[in-house]
Amino acid sequence: MSKEAIRFSTTPVLIAFSEASQSRDTYGGGVSNVILQGMHMRRPDATKDTVLVFMHPTATLDTLPLPRELARRGVPVLTCGSRYPHNDSALIMEKVLVDLGQYIKYAREKLGYKRVVLAGWSGGASLSVFYQAQAESPNITATPSGDPVDLSGLPPADAIMQMAAHSARARIMTESMDASILNELNPDERDPALDLYNEQNGPKPPYSADFVSAYRAAQMARNRKITAWVRETLDRLARTGGPDQERCFVTHGTMADPRWLDPSVDANERPPGQCYLGVPAVVNNGPIGLARFATLRSWLSQWSIDESRANTELQGPQVTVPAIVIANAADDCCPPSHTETIFTSLAGPKELHTISGANHYYIGQREQLQTALDLSISWLLKTGMLDGLPDDT
Repeated sequence: MSKEAIRFSTTPVLIAFSEASQSRDTYGGGVSNVILQGMHMRRPDATKDTVLVFMHPTATLDTLPLPRELARRGVPVLTCGSRYPHNDSALIMEKVLVDLGQYIKYAREKLGYKRVVLAGWSGGASLSVFYQAQAESPNITATPSGDPVDLSGLPPADAIMQMAAHSARARIMTESMDASILNELNPDERDPALDLYNEQNGPKPPYSADFVSAYRAAQMARNRKITAWVRETLDRLARTGGPDQERCFVTHGTMADPRWLDPSVDANERPPGQCYLGVPAVVNNGPIGLARFATLRSWLSQWSIDESRANTELQGPQVTVPAIVIANAADDCCPPSHTETIFTSLAGPKELHTISGANHYYIGQREQLQTALDLSISWLLKTGMLDGLPDDT
């Protein structure tokens, strides 16, 4: 087959629908209108029976190497942007489930695919588990803030993939919170005994087990302190201004995980002194840090360690379809403890694989990317999710 013939097409997907709403949490358009933008990637000679659906709560994934290479190998891919593209400040995880359901309906009804496999990469992994759990056994009728949400009738997928995955946005963020911050309104007020970036008086790696335990406890306490303030503020606003009142706020210091400075903590092959967003000490207070900007409702839905339901440990036992978990051994975002949580939690038939040397994005890693492709395709064929590939692959 010629080189020209094995190119895949990229076709934009636009989905529009309406839902009952009194206010918007995204910019532009009518109050009740939701617009979703995705990308359908498919070779002309690829199967028409199965599609992999990639979705992240806020990122768009059509430029990442894994979905593009899968499409090049002959596996159709649908990458899905939520209603919150590149901005999770007001993101409600339950609403993203509604968005994902729209894509799965589109894949089956408009594109004609018989089988849909949820390909959960990174932050899309816990999203896909949350979605499949509610599609198989719906039990949520409101967001954590109490706003009604209709998750009835979500079409379930046929299988699920967990790739370079963490188990929950709330957990990975809490484990990255700067435990030294004492005053949420003034991040310069810090406990030096917990300040990982205090070069003069702060703790130095390698960290003792007792220090890590105390640090984790302080991180949990900080998350719960913010959650309590969010609850109190929502209640006060509802009393004084009505039930739809909101508030925006900043959370400082959200990239101070001891793992990024001491690779012996939750050990894997990652290098010390860096994380998936750059230099941890810079990201900790920079504008792109996790949960840096949020609304009260969004905090409860995606960042609160106790309130968020987008949690694989919580939702995984309801997921009974076949699953594969692929971990990257040098991942500087998603550590081994999260992989263990994911694999243990899923209730259906499952496989676990780890790719030696692989970083989070497979940047500069053609060999590791090829391994991820081979593992994915082999599992799809073995489980009957994929009938075959074009002859040249």
